[in-house]
Amino acid sequence: MAIRLGDEAPNFTAETTDGTINFHEWKGDSWAVLFSHPKDFTPVCTTELGRVAGLKPEFDKRNVKVIGLSVDPLDSHNKWKGDIKDVTGNELNFPLIADSDHSIAEAYDMLPATAGVALADVITVRSVYVVGPDNKIKLSLTYPASTGRNFDELLRVIDSLQLTANYSVATPADWKDGDDVIIANAVSDEDAKEKFPKGWDAKKPYLRVTPQPNK
Repeated sequence: MAIRLGDEAPNFTAETTDGTINFHEWKGDSWAVLFSHPKDFTPVCTTELGRVAGLKPEFDKRNVKVIGLSVDPLDSHNKWKGDIKDVTGNELNFPLIADSDHSIAEAYDMLPATAGVALADVITVRSVYVVGPDNKIKLSLTYPASTGRNFDELLRVIDSLQLTANYSVATPADWKDGDDVIIANAVSDEDAKEKFPKGWDAKKPYLRVTPQPNK
């Protein structure tokens, strides 16, 4: 069954490049990004893992822990580290799960419809899950194997998720951190005067634009 937004992220214990991890315990009260890649020693995946490693300071600033996954065995992950460093210049600096029996991939619906039944035939799609401090799924994205992900966009979405979790706002199309935001419809004009002292521009009765409240 597919995981929906708001579901609790399935917990698991797995072998990783950083040792054995219990996901919920490892995550603690942080945000987390769990993402899968199709296969070690493949071109797009190598660029992706290196990019995520290079962005670790950005994830750290946002209190986000990152963990990767594929069905490749642990020795493959460890051998692949060198290629990631050679190609991207970045050392692998987050755990990489060896989901050899694809049990986690199945729990998170990371397998394509064409997945084989033999372990050797199974690869994961490019899934991304953002998990909140409450262990609930806040975002899910799935890309085909041929398309590398835009991790700057992932950071943008995390900025929006964290902002809207703390303030009664939504973020408009193409919003970036620092841009104006939209006052949630559940907030009356009277309450908005207190919550948003900088005021707002009512484009429509249901569309009130205000400066980002934490800036």
